[in-house]
Amino acid sequence: MFPAHDAERSEHIFRDNGRSDPRSSLQGQDHEKKNNIALAPIGVFDSGAGGLTILSALQKELPNEHFIYLGDTANCPYGTRSEEEIIELSLQACRFLINQGVKLIVVACNTASQAALSVLRSTYSIPFVGVVPAVKPAARVTRRGRIGIAATNQAIKASYLHHLIDDFASDVQVYAVGCPELVTLVEHGELDGPHVDTVLRNALKPLTDKDVDVLVLGCTHFPALRPAIEQVMGKHVQVIDSGSAIARRTHSILDTERLARPFDGQEGNVSIWCSGEAEEFSRVASAVLGYEVQASQSTF
Repeated sequence: MFPAHDAERSEHIFRDNGRSDPRSSLQGQDHEKKNNIALAPIGVFDSGAGGLTILSALQKELPNEHFIYLGDTANCPYGTRSEEEIIELSLQACRFLINQGVKLIVVACNTASQAALSVLRSTYSIPFVGVVPAVKPAARVTRRGRIGIAATNQAIKASYLHHLIDDFASDVQVYAVGCPELVTLVEHGELDGPHVDTVLRNALKPLTDKDVDVLVLGCTHFPALRPAIEQVMGKHVQVIDSGSAIARRTHSILDTERLARPFDGQEGNVSIWCSGEAEEFSRVASAVLGYEVQASQSTF
């Protein structure tokens, strides 16, 4: 899971020569191993470009950390696939990231988190952070008691979302709508303009008709369209997502597990990968992140 040379270096440095306390040697090995792991990157995985919105939040929260991002663009969208397919694709994607030596994986996809997170945690030993739709904070801030949730078709049907609603929003009215066309917009790098406005108005009409005052973006693709969505929904509707909360959760786990990269005064770097065509994904990723990136292709 981690580079072989790290293990070899630890063994060389902490080799017992018979004169030291073996317990001290073992403690030193554990400390060195933790330090080596802390230097490793964080993996971020999504079906495509949507998880880049989570990556952006992570970079703001953890500017010192290195990241490896993987967009499974060859198999996007996940929202129209079966749960079995989503689990298998998620396992393959996370295996790729683990082979790259990551210390923690953020599953930056609502659909994959709901379908595969428990399987991933039982299969691999590193920590995982999943994405949770912001139902709880939405229920807290609504004034009219009417919440809208925009997500993928798969996420809307998932029992996980319905449990969230039962647990945290049972005393308000919740309206959920599947918006797979919004995923398509982001995957094509279309984030604004007349066509985007038309698609959004049609997709979100079931929610605007219900006069909701809070809109939960239940797919990580959707925050890339936030300015256009806010324009369509109007000033009286508060639009929220879980990006910042996921970043804070990741920060907390790194601190608890002592996996945070030591501060050295320099910003971390980012490596972008995709399973589909790299040139097109580079263009889309640059549009979503707001800075130029060059993606590499990997088949896994």
